[in-house]
Amino acid sequence: MSMLRTIKPKNARVKRALEKREPQIVENEKTAIFVRGQTSSERVREVMKDLYALKRPHAINFSRKNDIHPFEDAASLEFFAGKNDASLFVTGLHSKKRPHDLVFTRIFDGRVLDMIELGVEAFTSMADIPSPKSSLGIRPLMVFHSDLFDTHPTFQQLKSHLLDFYNGHPITEMPLLGTIEHVVSITAGPMNDAQPDALPKVHFRVYTAKLLSSGSRVPKLQLTEMGPSIDFSVRRVQDADPELMKAALKRPKLAKSDVESGLGKKKKNIETDAMGDKVGRIHLGKQDLSKMQGRKMKGLKIHKERAAANGGDDGMAVDGDDE
Repeated sequence: MSMLRTIKPKNARVKRALEKREPQIVENEKTAIFVRGQTSSERVREVMKDLYALKRPHAINFSRKNDIHPFEDAASLEFFAGKNDASLFVTGLHSKKRPHDLVFTRIFDGRVLDMIELGVEAFTSMADIPSPKSSLGIRPLMVFHSDLFDTHPTFQQLKSHLLDFYNGHPITEMPLLGTIEHVVSITAGPMNDAQPDALPKVHFRVYTAKLLSSGSRVPKLQLTEMGPSIDFSVRRVQDADPELMKAALKRPKLAKSDVESGLGKKKKNIETDAMGDKVGRIHLGKQDLSKMQGRKMKGLKIHKERAAANGGDDGMAVDGDDE
């Protein structure tokens, strides 16, 4: 039995709303909700405040406390997700057993997809670091330092969460000017061979980027710490249901034949210029201009008799010659 819900639209407006939620070639920005549990520490509140500042304007902050325990009962998260059309959650909790706790949750089709719990071991807020800050709504450049993010299942899931959270996409090249204002660096420490079950800490750092002259075509990139600076410890992980994850990773059929831009099938002789206008090229056969029908005008006609008398020399007729 399929876990996905099938909703039959009642009218055209509902149908259009459902089509917007279907898999897209280019996904829109995902909205994140920041919500606190019944008990939360001052450190958790400050961390959520800074993470919320990095995510704005695609973020919603719940100011009131809520009786939420994601790993025990996620019904409240699913309700908030449907109410606010959000697919990402950050839940702040604090207890003696799990102090300074953050739970990252992803929602798909109104249901919890997967969750990962992180403990805040150390924290320096953005306000405590006197440096320039990035503009609102600018996507960061995200860098992951460790082979664990490509080999270890837990760190692979954490990387997927963070990329989803800040809508990062793998790229091979990019323009240098006007696109990058800050860099998010995520580093995982090496594994401890003496304690293979103990996962290393994750160091979350944010820097502002500034281009400086280097005397060559490629400018020098200077990074200045912007904040926040957070050290996470990985705690509990809830994996996604295989069937639900398969549906979440589904792409439109059109996107399977992406060429270059990844925006659908490439059409021959059609391209977009620098101004964003669509330009097409049409190929025609060789034209015979001698057989092209021009405009008939009396003053341009050649009088047959005058042409014969002049031995074939073309002469222009004047008005009245044909009368």
